[in-house]
Order: sequence, then structure tokens, then C-alpha cells
Amino acid sequence: MLLIFGGLPGTGKSTIARLLAARLGAVWLRIDSIEQALIRAKTVTMHDMGPAGYLVAYSIAVDNLRLGNTVIADSVNSIAITRQAWREVATDTDAPFLEIEFTCSDQTQHRHRVENREADISGHILPDWQKVITREYEPWRSASLTLDTSLMTAEEAVEKILQHIESRSVSS
Repeated sequence: MLLIFGGLPGTGKSTIARLLAARLGAVWLRIDSIEQALIRAKTVTMHDMGPAGYLVAYSIAVDNLRLGNTVIADSVNSIAITRQAWREVATDTDAPFLEIEFTCSDQTQHRHRVENREADISGHILPDWQKVITREYEPWRSASLTLDTSLMTAEEAVEKILQHIESRSVSS
């Protein structure tokens, strides 16, 4: 199964992905980690990154889905074209997929998270609040599940995702 995550920075995607990957024994593909590795390798700069990180992640996801692994794709995933590309990864490998959008409806809480978190990837520069709120982010109409992380802990979000996966597999 491919779990396609998306949401603005600071909504808790990576925290939840990390916990969920541990629970499922899943492969966690974190675009921030991939992009930072490309920058360290001097393959690209952040300014000219373009789709490079996503393209690497799509390829790794295909390899792992073909092996029968569950894959968690963790990225902002802010535009329809990347969301469609993830769906195509799943379709091309005959893997079921679940699109999960993370939001934080409490703007004060969201801003606090953004302004007070520390990068856990060497060299990674986190966006400031202004960059988060002005970032292009297209409405995600195909998300199977939307979780508001201002209303639940990361652990509760993991449980909701697991319940959703279970309910889908029972009804299939």
C-alpha cells in the first residue's frame, strides 16, 4: 500500500509518518531528506531543486511497492501534479493507495509549531511562518482522509489512519 501524505509545513506530517512507519514496518520516504541529500551531493541547489526530490522518491516507491512493502510518501505535496504522480506510482505497481491531507485549523498553534521547531535533518533550513502561509497550496479534492492535527495528538492521528486502512480492507 502507498500512503500519500500532504499538508503545509508544521502540520505534523513527518512526526506522524515516523510513528506510522514504525507501527507498520513501512518504508518512509521523506522528500525533505531526499532533497537535502541532493543538495549535500551538490547535484542541485534548493533554488533549482524543481521536481528532483519527488522524482527520486517516486522511483524508490516503485521499487519498494513491487517488493510488497508499504510505503509512506511524506511531503508537502502542494500541487495536483505531484498528487497525480503518486497515484500513478500506485496504479503502475497495482498497489492500493490512501491519500491523507494534514491540516492545522488553529492558526495560533500552527504558527507556534512552525516558529518553534528545529530541523532534524543536517543542513535543512525550515521555512518561516511567512513562507508557510504564502506557499502555493492547491485544494486537495481527492484526499481519502483529512486529519486536523490541532484536534488530536500524533499518536491519535496514527490510530485514525490505521482504523481507516482497516475499514478499507474489511470493505474490499
